[in-house]
Amino acid sequence: MTAIRAAAAGLALLLVAACTAPAAPRSESSTAASTVCAKPQGRLPAQTPTTIDVIEQAYFCILGNYYSGATLDARSLLTAGFVALTRELNLNGRDVSEATMPALTGDRESDWTAFEAVYRKVTDQVPDLRDKLAVVTLEAVVASLDDNHARWMHNVGGAPPDYYDGDGYGLGLQANVNGPQVNGNPGAAVPPLFVTSVEGGAAQAAGVRPGDIIESIDGSAPFIDGKPTPAIATLYRQYPQADAVELRLLRQSTGRRWSVTLKPSVYERDLAALQGVTSKLMDDGVAYVRVRGFAPDAADRVFKAITRLRAGRTLTGVVLDLRGNGGGSAPEAIRLVSAFVHGKVTAYLCTVDAKCEALRTDDTVELLKLPLAVLTDRSCASACEHFSSAVKDLRLGHLVGTRTAGVISGPSEPFQLSNNTMLTFPTRHHLGPDRETLDRIGVPPDHHVPLTPEDAAAGRDPALAKALTLLEK
Repeated sequence: MTAIRAAAAGLALLLVAACTAPAAPRSESSTAASTVCAKPQGRLPAQTPTTIDVIEQAYFCILGNYYSGATLDARSLLTAGFVALTRELNLNGRDVSEATMPALTGDRESDWTAFEAVYRKVTDQVPDLRDKLAVVTLEAVVASLDDNHARWMHNVGGAPPDYYDGDGYGLGLQANVNGPQVNGNPGAAVPPLFVTSVEGGAAQAAGVRPGDIIESIDGSAPFIDGKPTPAIATLYRQYPQADAVELRLLRQSTGRRWSVTLKPSVYERDLAALQGVTSKLMDDGVAYVRVRGFAPDAADRVFKAITRLRAGRTLTGVVLDLRGNGGGSAPEAIRLVSAFVHGKVTAYLCTVDAKCEALRTDDTVELLKLPLAVLTDRSCASACEHFSSAVKDLRLGHLVGTRTAGVISGPSEPFQLSNNTMLTFPTRHHLGPDRETLDRIGVPPDHHVPLTPEDAAAGRDPALAKALTLLEK
């Protein structure tokens, strides 16, 4: 599962479990319905159109609940929203003379009043664009937070036609750089961009193989001056996105260069990709356990896997493979840490004024008492980074591979808006056990062992080989 899909799955879990707080108090002239973001209660009713009242609700919800909302310059939210509004007018060839950004003073109430007045004048001139203008405005307001755990969930597509539970959707390939990594951490990876696995679908049908280097995506370079570009996110189409993607490929073993056009589709994934936790016994009695995401039962499944491998033999160590793990449940990450140490802090959740809650190990979990090596890569995000940073800071074992994604601003909490769409963002900021910032930085490995195109093409796994060597010592 990619970080994108895992993050979406994690958000779905949070809709059920998370608690919310009311937004900051408003003046008596404002209606409660437009200013209070509510705690989700079960399945959401059908969505209704987004209006200026919904944008207002989201604006004050962010200011009242986002972890840095108390110190946030609200003018940045309104400016971003107005920029998106005018761009959409231009895209539709419908510019309006009233579309002039009002003067903002820094007073949240009066600035909103000024923004709303201009917004209403503009949309009254183009009533046929009213719905679209509201959507792009609110999308821009949320995007202006520049937070990898802040999202506005609306117009969420259902399952594709012919979808069966566990199927994949997209181009059918994975690469060494993923979408969230590019969008949230633009200096995070180094070229080249190459295929690390082919799961099925259009990529498999076109004969794409692991190790193939992606030289361009729809004519755009994946890297400029050594930095990844947003074009890489195009590789990770999500339903209902259906636009085909043209890739220019290089196969180093033969020198062949060619282009393929891949159209997103539903494809059947193999059994291993469907299982959140898989395991096997390696040479010299090492238990290898791959954890593809921190689902609500992930820790128990890891423990059961190790118990089965341990039956009738003595294990010499554990390799936990977290590569491609996009996160999920923080309590599951904590429980997994707790199998290797007790009485420790695994992370801190902090408010903007540095009031922090310590997240501690669950000392009811039985210690495994085995040497540990953890495999990480740039797709290890969120709860995966919570676990990885705890292993590193608490010196529980070796981190092997590459730096993690740096996509861990804080756990998202859901807020239901009056049109039955969902706003999610962190109310507290995540820090590692040593109170270090991980967001946009990631967790560096103890042993840097990157995968190369040659390794992918040959089916070699140098990080796993290194981990096994370390556990022999």
